[in-house]
Amino acid sequence: MKRIRVLVIEDSLTVRRLLVDALSAHADFEVVGEAVNGKEGIELCQSIRPDAVTLDMMMPVMNGLAATEFIMAYCPTPLLIVSSSVNRGDLFKTYEALAAGALDVLEKPAATESNSEWEKKLVSALRLISRIKVITHPRARLGRMGSALPGEAFFPKAHERGIRLVVMGASTGGPGAILEILKGLPSAYPLPILLVLHLNPIFGSAFADWLDATSPLRVAFAKDGEALPAPGDSRLILAPPDFHMLIREGRICLTQDPERHSCRPSVDVLFESAAMELGAAVAGCLLTGMGKDGASGLLAIQSAGGTTLAQDAETSVVFGMPREAILLGAAQKVLPLPQIAQALSALAKGTPA
Repeated sequence: MKRIRVLVIEDSLTVRRLLVDALSAHADFEVVGEAVNGKEGIELCQSIRPDAVTLDMMMPVMNGLAATEFIMAYCPTPLLIVSSSVNRGDLFKTYEALAAGALDVLEKPAATESNSEWEKKLVSALRLISRIKVITHPRARLGRMGSALPGEAFFPKAHERGIRLVVMGASTGGPGAILEILKGLPSAYPLPILLVLHLNPIFGSAFADWLDATSPLRVAFAKDGEALPAPGDSRLILAPPDFHMLIREGRICLTQDPERHSCRPSVDVLFESAAMELGAAVAGCLLTGMGKDGASGLLAIQSAGGTTLAQDAETSVVFGMPREAILLGAAQKVLPLPQIAQALSALAKGTPA
């Protein structure tokens, strides 16, 4: 049996021993290196080429964000952030690391959580990410692909479709993809956007603030019962962690109904409600992510006469959710990430800002 070779980068001796002991207890794992800061971690990653890396964010000499950016640029490796930092500034660094190519984030064990429960989460996350073929230096790579077809080439009569709303869904690799799209849109982009992103609830609490600070659009978490923004109201509304977001009678509703595809919030819940509420006046966009959440919802939008987009395999960190939608025939356009902003701009042509 081929073992999963893991590099542990953690400055705390106590936490490092916890990680090493937890992984060493499983026959399918092998800890091939330990580092106490980002600089040492980079050197080991380049020399031993592990299958996966666990990475603390707050370390001396070089922090986790800087290490993530270097590793993804020069020795791309699946990265799992293991952190206990939940204040606003540290969370922003975690989002930056996810945007730079880290695949997932796991909280260090809490005092109320047994080591065995936390160990199950750790090994499950590492088994999952170790199978992912990561993209080399996403930021540089996507930047090179920015020149694309003119907007009208995507939807020749986009202005006649009467699009009122864009709904978007993403999972693994989503923070970076979402940020790329938003930076490709004008600050006065006239169509409101509703977004579902799968993100650990503990680490998702400040994501809307981070996105608001780094993108040209205003971004905020949804509030239960608020009116659905009208065209011309330029902003992005994000589903809060652990709440489904849907549209009902012209308002945004939040629920804690059962999970869909083991997800809450679920992309399918948002997409299906948008199809039912707005029909042909909605555009759905399904981005990188593991699993199949959003595929049937995108099909529902298409069946209702709406417009549907999916991210392509080449630029997806994980070509799971878009692939499932494509297999269902739900995606009218399959586009590389840098072209999605242009397609969305084409759909908004003629909409008053």
